[in-house]
Amino acid sequence: MSRLGTFGIWSTAWTNALREDGKLGPEFADAASEVDLLGYDTIWLGGSPAVTFAAPLLEATPRITVATGILSIWQHTPAEVAAQRAELERAYPGRFVLGLGVSHESFTDQYKRPYSAMREYLTALDEAPEPVPVDERVLAALGPRMLALARDRAAGAHPYLVTPEHTRWARRVLGPDALLAPELMVILDTDVEKARAIARPYLTLYLGLPNYTGNLARMGFTDDDFYDGGSDRLVDAMVAIGDADSVATRVRDFLAAGADHVAIQVVSEDPEHDLPYESWRLLATALSLKP
Repeated sequence: MSRLGTFGIWSTAWTNALREDGKLGPEFADAASEVDLLGYDTIWLGGSPAVTFAAPLLEATPRITVATGILSIWQHTPAEVAAQRAELERAYPGRFVLGLGVSHESFTDQYKRPYSAMREYLTALDEAPEPVPVDERVLAALGPRMLALARDRAAGAHPYLVTPEHTRWARRVLGPDALLAPELMVILDTDVEKARAIARPYLTLYLGLPNYTGNLARMGFTDDDFYDGGSDRLVDAMVAIGDADSVATRVRDFLAAGADHVAIQVVSEDPEHDLPYESWRLLATALSLKP
């Protein structure tokens, strides 16, 4: 999908700012503009954002694509999502991508038959008065069934908490033409023990969710890897740690494994609110982005 480009920034900071304050303050608008000017191609709004959360970022930036990473199908009806996406497309043509996911059972009382629910949701988007085009939506997909659905009913997949090995396997499931846009957590710090200590509290949330642990088990990890924020082996596989050049190499490993786009998430001691300008700038240089 050309509108995603090759490298994006994934963050919950903008989502949380909009959810907590109801508007995008100057600091967060400036951060979006900075990411755009550095040459990144996409901002991924983490933390189950609404479609409407993309509008302030699109207004604050001249060029960059904004994507939901991901919108929970349990929290928003297909009718409202389709109508809101159509409004964004009219106001900012070609600059929004709808990322959809089934979220997790512990996050909603409505969770049931997630695969069937996603299929029905996509059908409703197809049948809306202003349909969401297949090539403008991606699915949060990890396992074979959801990846196949992403291939057949969307532009492709946006897997979260994965490795290049998963990307290589997912590419085989998706085939050569579907979009594959994995997320990667990164910490720019050459002190590995310190970086692991930063990563573990954040990973703890995900290691309590069966959707992720089930996928990690498919990738060869065991229950012993899931305790206390993850074993060293798991943390090092899930989080790229090191200086900007070594992290950039890890990012490119995903492209070599078959990804079209990598959504880079800088993890800090407060990743849900921080705006890690310095890491964004160092990575932009290491990845040879053009401002």
